[in-house]
Amino acid sequence: MTSNSPEWTPGGGLHFQLLATSGRARRGRFVTAHGIVDTPAFMPVGTQAAVKCVLPDQVAATGAQVVLANTYHLGILDRTQVVERLGGLHSMMRWNQSILTDSGGFQVFSLPDRQITEEGVSFRFRTGKTGETQPMMLSPESAMDIQRRLGADIVMAFDECVDHNAPRQYMAQSLERTLRWLKRCDACPLQPHQHLFGIIQGGMELDLRAKAVKQVTSLNLPGYAIGGVSVGEGHDAMVRIVRHTAPLMPADQVRYLMGVGLPEDLVASVGAGMDIHDCIIPTRYAREGTVFTWDGKMRLQDKKFRKDRYPIDTSCECTACSGGYSRAYLRHLLFADEPLYGTLATIHNLHFYQDLMRAMRKAVEEDSFDTWSRQFLHRYMPNAN
Repeated sequence: MTSNSPEWTPGGGLHFQLLATSGRARRGRFVTAHGIVDTPAFMPVGTQAAVKCVLPDQVAATGAQVVLANTYHLGILDRTQVVERLGGLHSMMRWNQSILTDSGGFQVFSLPDRQITEEGVSFRFRTGKTGETQPMMLSPESAMDIQRRLGADIVMAFDECVDHNAPRQYMAQSLERTLRWLKRCDACPLQPHQHLFGIIQGGMELDLRAKAVKQVTSLNLPGYAIGGVSVGEGHDAMVRIVRHTAPLMPADQVRYLMGVGLPEDLVASVGAGMDIHDCIIPTRYAREGTVFTWDGKMRLQDKKFRKDRYPIDTSCECTACSGGYSRAYLRHLLFADEPLYGTLATIHNLHFYQDLMRAMRKAVEEDSFDTWSRQFLHRYMPNAN
């Protein structure tokens, strides 16, 4: 921890420190009980207490300082009890840095036949591969209790993630319910090292987003998230919402854009003033055969890589690239369905995402973010309009 880092003490708050700006883009830092998080940051997703295909040490080696786990997936069956018996998420995962848990709201509201009441949401979840289902109720109180027991550093409020095409009247009603749920979340006890973030909803309606910011930030929480984007609305609509909403959020608290996304999404988000991000894209794309480079996405399924002896990216220092694993070999592993492929490709994609965040932090420090972002996008997406 450097001398100008924010301090953390047991029972104390999570303090965000703004270190530099470039336009709206921000370079900052905050500290949890498990260490420093430099922003802008990207959080690899470990849905069920594991980032797929890779060890925690391999995730840390990419430069990640915080990972995300999922309350819904860790709250079904007896999984919360398993986490508790093993000493909480940090101990169980062998991850000594910060952890954020989402509330499960996004997963719950994507399920069919859910029933929404003032109390919470009733739904059924699959208990295995047989297709059998089991009923469950998730409320603000139960979502907070699960996250308290999981032991994450940052816990997210339980909210309703509304379809971006929902009628405005329903969107407005949902916004009021989400605020009532947030107040119930805020009243729930957490562990001394845990911090609650509120979520700003409002769909594609700019005035509802502005209203939500005023309502949610009135609780004076240590951080706030923009939710309800990256749900099918498209890049341009997402950027429109984030550019409108981010400047309305408190400048001295953490800003989190949930579920985003592709490299071009992250650049737009940071340019709008957001701090932390998460998405399954780098890990899922890796497993499906797509890797990221500074010159754009690379589909290793393509025949042109059958005899290619070069690594994914000759300038990349990840284990896959610096270790000399060729594109041809990775393609072979992919088609042979060898688990080693998923490990190497995931390490590379996670390393690329952390390199991208490091580059953006540097650009903000040098007050050159706009120039940097134009140059990046011209190289990464040369055919974009």
